[in-house]
Amino acid sequence: MPGSGDASGPRDASGPRDAAASGSAPGTAPRTGRLYGVGLGPGDPELMTLRAARAIAEADVVAYHCARHGRSIARSIAAPHLRPEQIEERLMYPITVETTDHPGGYRGALDDFYEEAAARLAAHLDAGRTVAVLAEGDPFFYGSYQHMHKRLAHRYPTEVIPGVTSISASAARLGTPLCEAEEVLTVIPGTLPEDELTARLAATDSAVVMKLGRTFPAVRRALETSGRLAEARYVERATMSGERTGALADIDPESVPYFSVAVVPSRIANRTAHPGPGAVPRDGQAPGEVVVVGTGPAGPLWLTPETRRALADADELVGYTTYLDRVPVRPGQIRHGSDNKVESERAEFALDLARRGRRVAVVSGGDPGVFAMATAVLEVASEERYTDVPVRVLPGVTAANAAAAKAGAPLGHDYAVLSLSDRLKPWEVIAERLRAAAAADLVLALYNPGSRSRTWQVGKARELLLEHRAPDTPVVLGRDVGGPEESVRIVRLAELDPAQVDMRTILLVGSSQTRMVRRGWSGGAGSGGREIVWTPRRYPE
Repeated sequence: MPGSGDASGPRDASGPRDAAASGSAPGTAPRTGRLYGVGLGPGDPELMTLRAARAIAEADVVAYHCARHGRSIARSIAAPHLRPEQIEERLMYPITVETTDHPGGYRGALDDFYEEAAARLAAHLDAGRTVAVLAEGDPFFYGSYQHMHKRLAHRYPTEVIPGVTSISASAARLGTPLCEAEEVLTVIPGTLPEDELTARLAATDSAVVMKLGRTFPAVRRALETSGRLAEARYVERATMSGERTGALADIDPESVPYFSVAVVPSRIANRTAHPGPGAVPRDGQAPGEVVVVGTGPAGPLWLTPETRRALADADELVGYTTYLDRVPVRPGQIRHGSDNKVESERAEFALDLARRGRRVAVVSGGDPGVFAMATAVLEVASEERYTDVPVRVLPGVTAANAAAAKAGAPLGHDYAVLSLSDRLKPWEVIAERLRAAAAADLVLALYNPGSRSRTWQVGKARELLLEHRAPDTPVVLGRDVGGPEESVRIVRLAELDPAQVDMRTILLVGSSQTRMVRRGWSGGAGSGGREIVWTPRRYPE
């Protein structure tokens, strides 16, 4: 960002002063200087703290970074507090783009520069001089000062003076809250790869993307792909001359400087604010939709960024109460919990809400397409009265995948997924499929193996499988994987006890090739180790 030149005519350093100049009496050990990392705030000199102004005014040496043109925004902000007799250290970057013939490349050239700059400041500190290193914004927030701090703070008395960040300044200039209640703010450098930008933007409530400039086209695409473009605002040179704000979607990429940020503000605030650029659509302003989301086997650690975004965007949440409890409560959202055996009624309710313009997330456990709510919603949505209601299905981590990962890799080759519940299909069909899959030597993932009202299916399934599998075939019992009562055990098929299986358990039954190995076992007294299960990727000829 352009800044004022060195109008006061800085006096460059000419080397350490003598003992008298450094404040040490003849015959005494020279005192050590003090290092200050001074945060200047976002640009307006009046937003500098009193502590920062005093540190600058009292320093013997004032150092600041600049590009080859020699101008420094940091110095222009601090100029009212500089004294003619102060020594100024202009730390001029050797390069400003990632092209260099340095043998260590761009990073190597910068490391050499930081080492040389730190040595120059150390000479002043050794001579007893107080050194103030200027930093726009806050010294520890993407600031150049931190490179000096890492090299000097362990050697000299140091104080870091915080400053108002560009984030706070941008939100203030936009006049919109960044975060409210339990919302999460994510700060993202625009230099990340575009797909990473997209994932980060999708997964968070509020966001600020720094370092735009040449990254702006990729940032804009990431905002659009993640569904955040309508909310995004743009701030350039916050609190300074030439400040510009507006809806990010309207900004010409060719006009964007490095010193600008993209802001995705609080969704809670936007829900209650007057509609404007970037505001979240309200009833009647946008068509409703139903998004069926999978929360994985347990809680927030298993959510995908896409699912997090859909849950945050929803006006209303619909689902089995146990699964709804996994979703954080957000102000302004309405939650509709129900029993586990009313899937069709739940789907119809969600679709009716969407027809009235509501954005509805139907919450399912695991993956919504695996014995879960996606089929129930699509079945009802196929009725003529709902054919115009948009429906999306977002995947989640399945119970089978989660249990397999905890046990090793039992699903490493071909496998079949079956439900042992005979509530929606007769046991005869289940038994026929079990025999066919077992005869094909497939690993089996068995969902819904038992419940309080279904106690005999596991025992019967074990009998059928033993017709085709060896008694010592490994079976993984994964219960509440990812939850507070997680239990993952490995037993032999012949020893599978139906009493140890309930609706929160999934069974993974190995094939003839599945191996069970104890790792970390030395064979000595007190040795332990851990059993793992894996199925080879190669099948014997």
